Amino acid sequence: MNVLKVTVLPKPPGSGARLKGLGIVLSIAIAAAAIYALTHTLRNVDYNDVFEVIRHTNAGLIALAAMLVVTSYGSLTLYDLLALRTIGRSDVPYRIAALASFTSYPIAHGVGAVSLVSPIIRYRIYSHHGLGAFDVANICFLTGLTFWLGNLTTLGFGLLCAPDAISVIDFLPPQVNRCLAAALLLGVVGFLAWCWFSPRTLGTRRWPVRLPSGPIVLLQIVIGIFDLGAAALAMYVLIPAGPNIGILPIMAVFIAATLLGFASHAPAGIGVFDATILIGLGGDDKEPLIAALLMFRLLYHFLPFVIALGLFGGVEGWRSLRARRNL
Repeated sequence: MNVLKVTVLPKPPGSGARLKGLGIVLSIAIAAAAIYALTHTLRNVDYNDVFEVIRHTNAGLIALAAMLVVTSYGSLTLYDLLALRTIGRSDVPYRIAALASFTSYPIAHGVGAVSLVSPIIRYRIYSHHGLGAFDVANICFLTGLTFWLGNLTTLGFGLLCAPDAISVIDFLPPQVNRCLAAALLLGVVGFLAWCWFSPRTLGTRRWPVRLPSGPIVLLQIVIGIFDLGAAALAMYVLIPAGPNIGILPIMAVFIAATLLGFASHAPAGIGVFDATILIGLGGDDKEPLIAALLMFRLLYHFLPFVIALGLFGGVEGWRSLRARRNL
């Protein structure tokens, strides 16, 4: 019997592959630049002074920063809640949305693989409430949309109100940063208007992704700004009075640091976030700012990561035990 052998040739890399490769190169470049900048910035730092600043930080300010961190993570739970309402799953209770949000964000950002880890964690939680893989993919897209709308809006206002602070990072004149701010804000307003007047759907007929309505988009923007504002304020209250840094420059630099850290895919943006903060806000006296960064890292990244990991592990263990008992 003759057997017809068919050789399947690999498809030539398309624009998707090129964009993926460009993204990897960009992430490596951002991380490399951050490592260089961080080592240069930390060269003459007196770490005894850093720990002295931490030791003398007012306990009330640390407690206030912790409450602001809780507020920030609390607003993150609304990302999932809005996404569930948008895909028509208002039957899923808030406590489940809060569990999925609080466990997925700290763990995914902590390991530096947001696009991989976050959907897995969400699926493990939402699948027990009747949601499929496509539903979870929609939720991840919509929560990402809330993240970007809030970030771009806040960055736009930051570039508009404190362009000099960003000029230290992007090396562009303040006037150019103000033009970028106008472009960002006009883009957000344009997207809001596009969603406001009629229902919008992306994707294909087989895999449609329904966009939120105009009022929900506006709510997404407000929640995103609130989330980022609470996180930036947590860092602001930890900075001693000595450096005399205003809230607007901190907001602008904080958003830029968050986005660069996200683009680097480094765990919790480590190195990239810190280098951006130190370059954007640091003067000659860097020790107080480094102390604030370390305390912020502990409150905003390390503790939520440990708590989320324990919570997710506990839920998974309890479900596994219950499943064995039902056998």
